[in-house]
Amino acid sequence: MDAYAGLRGDLFHDAFAYRPLPPRRTDGPIARMLPGRAREIVGWLPHAVVCFLAFCAMTFGYERSLSGLTGGFAFLVSGMLLAVPVVMTLVRPIGAFWLSCGALLFTGMMGNHGSMTPWTPGSGLMHLTVLAVVALRTRPRIALNMWLVTFGLSVVLSVLRGRAHTLGSVQVAIFYGMVLLVISVGHIRKDAERQVSAEKSVTAVERDRRTVLEERTNIARELHDVVAHHMSVVAIQAEAAPYRVENPPPELAQAFATIRENAVAALTELRRVLGVVRAEDYEAPDAPQPTLADLDGLLANVREAGLPVEKVVTGAVRELPQGVELSAYRIIQEALSNTLRHAPGSGARVEIGYVLGGLGLRILNGPATSEAGPSQGSGHGLTGMAERVAMLGGQMTAERTAEGGYEVTVFIPVAAAEPDREPEPEPGVDLAKRTEERT
Repeated sequence: MDAYAGLRGDLFHDAFAYRPLPPRRTDGPIARMLPGRAREIVGWLPHAVVCFLAFCAMTFGYERSLSGLTGGFAFLVSGMLLAVPVVMTLVRPIGAFWLSCGALLFTGMMGNHGSMTPWTPGSGLMHLTVLAVVALRTRPRIALNMWLVTFGLSVVLSVLRGRAHTLGSVQVAIFYGMVLLVISVGHIRKDAERQVSAEKSVTAVERDRRTVLEERTNIARELHDVVAHHMSVVAIQAEAAPYRVENPPPELAQAFATIRENAVAALTELRRVLGVVRAEDYEAPDAPQPTLADLDGLLANVREAGLPVEKVVTGAVRELPQGVELSAYRIIQEALSNTLRHAPGSGARVEIGYVLGGLGLRILNGPATSEAGPSQGSGHGLTGMAERVAMLGGQMTAERTAEGGYEVTVFIPVAAAEPDREPEPEPGVDLAKRTEERT
């Protein structure tokens, strides 16, 4: 029942629907070299081939007489009747197949073709062309159903014209089946290639997305320690501040208590959020997060690994926000790791520029002097660096140099530091009074 439902849906439902064959694409490497007019002609080349095969079928199918029909009418029946189904495949492919079966039945019953009965050279070429064109324009299941109908029609014609012709009809039908099998295999292969290509694209997108999420999780873990430190300092100072003032007003003590409560609440929420993104086996590091002050240790480790690296610092060195320092350290670390992996035997140069509006980084390495071994990394270091820079509102470029090396440039904006605050009052000074005076 399933086979019958498939046959009915493929060959009977909207059999004569209008489905014109569009011109072929002309963006191939050969077609692009042709002038404009010639390229348009190439686009209609499949239509010209089908029309030529229709002319061949008409020529091969011409007979002077058909069971009492002579003259021009015999030519019309034997020639034109075989050409029409072939041309019709360009606009109504399934309808052309049924018309081809009708023409095959008519010519097989009317003519006497000797040992080839019920087939003729014209009808054989006509039906083969129709089967091939329709199979190319549709799917493999339709090709199978067409072959089953053709095989059944061949057996019926052979029985009607005499059992002596059964073997020849079966051989022709088997030959048609081989042609359709080759076309169907080509269809299946192209579909498989398209599916694999689509899956590769989806996999690459998902891999990039997962890498970004993992990098964001790492950044969140690292920033947790930075923010938690500051929030802890705020809570401690807010708790200790009232004891640094002799007889503080109740309003001042209440304000500091509120500051401490908010800082503790924020710290609790921060830890709760980080618990969601943190892996189960993650352990918070005991040591503080690295900054640019720890860069010399990193460079020493890199030099021990066999990479000569030079550090150049320009501008007035100043303390930057810990998030910026941490990201800058990680970017330099990843860039040097990529150099070790992909450019063995080369040298590297790390430039750090302290400018008025932020921090500039430039990590440059020369071409590899020996063949790089298989990479053990995830292959998404640049994605992680770009994610860090983007989260800080900076800009990053990574490209090959003219000498064959690689260069990573980063700029991270940093807001200008606020003017120095007034020194804290000595114990016993009324903060409320000082604030009133400043106002």
